[in-house]
Parts: sequence; C-alpha cells; structure tokens
Amino acid sequence: MGVRDEFTTDPGMPRTLRIALAGSPNSGKSALFNALTGHRQKVANYAGVTVERHSGQYFMVCGRPIDIIDLPGAYSLDATSLDQKVTRDFLLGEIKGEERPDAVLCVVDATKLRDNLRFVLELKRTGYPLVLALNMMDLAERDGIAIDADSLSAELGIPVIPTVAVRRKGLQPLLCFLNHDFCDMVGGETKAPDAAALPQGDELRALQQDAKKIAKAAILGEGRMHKVTRVLDEIVLNPVAGPFILLGVLFLMFQAVFSWAAWPMDMIDSGVLSLQDFVGTVVPEGFMRSLLLDGVLAGVGSVIIFLPQIIILFFFIHLLEQSGYMTRAAFLMDRLMSRVGLSGHTFIPLLSSFACAIPGIMAARTIDDPRDRLTTIMIAPLMTCSARLPVYTLIIAAFIPPVTVWGGANLQGLVMFALYLIGIVAALIAAAVFNVTGAKRGPRWFMMELPRYRLPVWRDLALGLWARVLIFLKRAGTIILATTVLLWGLASYPNPPEGAEGPDVVYSFAGMLGRGLEVIFAPIGFTWDICIALIPGMAAREVAVAALGTIYSLSGNEEAITESLATTLQTAWSLPTALAFLAWFIFAPQCFATMAVTRRETNSWKWTGFMAGYLFALAYVAAGLTYWTARAILL
Repeated sequence: MGVRDEFTTDPGMPRTLRIALAGSPNSGKSALFNALTGHRQKVANYAGVTVERHSGQYFMVCGRPIDIIDLPGAYSLDATSLDQKVTRDFLLGEIKGEERPDAVLCVVDATKLRDNLRFVLELKRTGYPLVLALNMMDLAERDGIAIDADSLSAELGIPVIPTVAVRRKGLQPLLCFLNHDFCDMVGGETKAPDAAALPQGDELRALQQDAKKIAKAAILGEGRMHKVTRVLDEIVLNPVAGPFILLGVLFLMFQAVFSWAAWPMDMIDSGVLSLQDFVGTVVPEGFMRSLLLDGVLAGVGSVIIFLPQIIILFFFIHLLEQSGYMTRAAFLMDRLMSRVGLSGHTFIPLLSSFACAIPGIMAARTIDDPRDRLTTIMIAPLMTCSARLPVYTLIIAAFIPPVTVWGGANLQGLVMFALYLIGIVAALIAAAVFNVTGAKRGPRWFMMELPRYRLPVWRDLALGLWARVLIFLKRAGTIILATTVLLWGLASYPNPPEGAEGPDVVYSFAGMLGRGLEVIFAPIGFTWDICIALIPGMAAREVAVAALGTIYSLSGNEEAITESLATTLQTAWSLPTALAFLAWFIFAPQCFATMAVTRRETNSWKWTGFMAGYLFALAYVAAGLTYWTARAILL
C-alpha cells in the first residue's frame, strides 16, 4: 500500500507534502488513516486543548513522504464543539505550531452521502485542493445504494474516489491517485483561507439545498430502508407536521399508561389486599402484626401496584429509541430549545430525566457550552421522572373519574399528559429565565447523525424492560422498605396519653412532626398527614405513596386496611388539596441522590443550594395557587 519501512528519502527530494484528513464521525476516517499510515503514527495534543492530534506518514512509490493529519470528526466548519473548533482552526492556520496542509482529503460515508455533502461543500470554500474519498462502498452496495462517482465528481468539481478502508483492495484507486496524480493537483503552496470566507447563516442553508440537488443527481438508486427513512423523515421532520406528530406520540403514550395498566394493576391490588387479609388472620395482634400490616404491606404494597404503568412507560421509551425516532424528536425540539437559549443537544439529557434525573444530569456532560450544560442541570429535575408516576397515578385514580372525552380519549390519561407537559413548559420557562441575563449569542447550528428507521429487536426491548423492573423492585425492597419501616416506628411510638382523642398516630413522633410542619403548609391546603409524607418522599419520590399508606393504616380506620389507598384518599382529602399535592410534586426538588449528583457535576454547593431553593419556592407557590384557585372554582 506504499507503507514500506525500507524507504529512505533522498536529501534532494522535494518537501514533504501535508494532507489534512477530514470527515464526519463514523465515516471510516480513522480506518482510512490507519490503512495509509500503518504503524508510522504519532499521538499528541493540540496546543492549549485536550483534543488528541493523530498524525502519520504515507510514502509514495517514489519514496516521497506525505504527512497525514487526522483531524477531529466534524459535521461542519461552523464550530459548535471543541473538536469542530480544532478542525476549523487547523484549516484556517490559527493553531500555534501547526503548518497549513497542502490539501484536504475528505472522507464520506457512501451510505449517508445526502447528509454529508454539505460538509464537502464547506471544505471547498476553504480553497484547499480537495479530494473526496467515497468510503464504505461495500456497505452501500449491500444496502442497494448505487452512486455514480463520475457524475458526483463533475458536480463537485473535485476528484471523487470510491474506497473501502477496511479492505486492502478497496484502497487501490486512492493509492493510485496519491502516487500518480496527487502532486500535480497540489502544485504550489496554498494560502490559508480567511474565516470570513467560510459559509455562515443563510449561506449554510443554501449549501444544504445545493448538497441535496447534487446527491439526487449522483444517487442512481437507493436501498429500500434508505428510501423508507428518507420518505418518513420528510413527514416526521416537517416543521409544521413534525411537532404535532411528536405531541401525538406522547399523548398516545400517556393514554396507554392508564388504559393498558388497569387490569394488571387491579390484579396486584387484589393480591396485596388478600395478603393483608391473610396476615391479619394468621398473625396475632401485636408488634409483628402491626409491622407487617401497617408498615410493610400498607407501605410497600401501595407502591408495587404501579409497576405495570412504569413498564408501559419504559416500553414506549425503549421503542422510540430502538426505532430511531428519538433522535428525530431532538431535532424537532431544537427550534423550541433555541427560543429559550438552548440547543437540541440538551434534549437528550432532558429526555433521560424522564426515567430519572440522575442520568439526565450526568448526560449533560456531553454539552460543550458551559452555560447550556449548567442550565440543563438546573432544569433537569423539572422533567417528570418515573418515581413521580406512582404519586400522579394514585391521586389521578382517586380524584379523576375514568371517563372518555373528546371522542374516546381517557380523561385520566389526559390529566397525566398535562402533568408531564406542565413540567416540560416549566423547564423551558426556567431555561429562558436562566439565560436572559447571559451575554447575547449568535445563531448556533444543531447537528446530529440520524440513524435509519428500524424495527425493534424484541429481545433487547424485553431485556431493557426487565432491567427497569429489577431496578423498581430493588428500590421497593431497599429504600422504600427501609423508609417505610422507619416511618412505621415513628408513627407507632410513643403511645397516646390516657383519655386522648383521635387516632393514635397523631400523638406519635411522626404526628408531632407533621403537626409542626402543618403551620407552614396549611396555607397551601396540606394537612399534617401530607406533611409527614413529604419528608420520606425526599429519599425517593414514590416513598410518599408508601408513607401515606402507612399513615392511614395506622390511623385506626379499618377501611384503610381493607380498601385501596386511592379509595381512602377520596374521603380523607378534598379535591383542591389533591390538586395542590399534584402541583407540589411537579416542581418539588428531587431526591437526595439527585442533589448529591448535582453537587458532583457542578462542583458547587452554591448551585446545588440554588436548585433546591428555587424548586421548593416554585412548588410552594404552584401548590398554593392551585389550591386557592380550585377552592374558588368549586365554591
């Protein structure tokens, strides 16, 4: 391949040529670099940054060496990340200690020609001699994609060479070009381009349209799945229809959470109640009976019932991820994100927060802009995590009738959808407020590689759901169980004084704490029993449900043992109080673990305290407004 150790260059040989190897991530650029340079490679860092610099040498058949510099993968010269900035600055000659290249060898994935051609057109604007390596031609042929390389070369006005970097035979056309035609193409020294010559704003949009026209002329045939992907993208990424489709998908998801889960939830509920009846019959009155009935079964059993809804929610999330639609949703959200000072890059971390805020906050590491990253961390807890689902479901099942509205839509599902939507809107408003005091920034372009649509792998889907089930059961058997048993102890002791009136739990340690907090929370409609549930809810959100189950089981009300918790709440709470409770959980700070991760990711107690403070304030105000508005409407 021209990589020969025995070559020694003649002192009179012309100067060493330099080629910059550019291309998008996953285009096979690194494989081509390795094939050309073999073991003649050096790895260092670019001056002043942590980005690695890969360079190596290729020897022409005449013995003349060519230095090849493998630039970081980039989708555009409009730098939106550190890697892309290094690529841009290298080509502009703005990196200290780096000589300008004599030419650029651009590597493009032939299976994604339509997506990558705009970058090629941007590179042409630099003025460097440009060669296009149309890589992965074997995969293109496998997928039924036929590309006319000669037509593409004529349209672009540059040499286009089909390659298969992972195969020796697939490099022969490129090696032939480097050995015989490359020197003639390079000619004299090149002049570094001016940054002003690079396309920006409307020019980028114009280049995108040019790229589509060129690709259409060069692609003679495309595979069935590529065609399906292109046709579907024209629909789901449409700026008008796309957002409505996304909204419809989310609406369907939350309708299914209630409609599909009703039967298995009833079965689990019946099983827990039967187990409570059995324990009440077999275990004699005393400490152990109360612990099992009022602590373990009333507490943990109140949470386990919501497992079917969590499975259904994650079924849809995994389905959207495997099908390839999730990344399309990020693109659709980019326009909305940009209006609040963020970009589509923040969508994936925020979407992860629907499962749990912790991975969402950690995923913010992928955001290069420090301000965007901090804002994403601050608003991630406003995304409704799966731990809130038992709380929402309990209150909705207790106070929202399961009737159909709007031509068949389930009202309970609509309310659940509205709660998630309120969280999203609140996060966007918070992001806009956080960014309003920052410095003005110019338009930023969001680029992400879109995978092909594909049918889900049902085995992987089942394994993903099983993992979520194990996580939920582990929380139920550890955090929720331990917290519930502790709460049972606090709610059982000390014993009430002689002649005391009302439930025994009122005179317990938990009752004392609840009545003390009631002074603070009474203005927003919360009673002492709700105040008790808020405290263990900071360990894990669903523990609030377990806490309510334990408190009402110890309240002396026999119906609380024989009936479901939802039925008990219908008589214990007013509708304004229930709605205020929902509003509180939309905004209230996440569990202690989320705060700990926030402290680690921001390396700041100040920002962690700010997050807790503003979320508590939002929760209190939202719950109060909801309570008094509901009371005014119902009076």
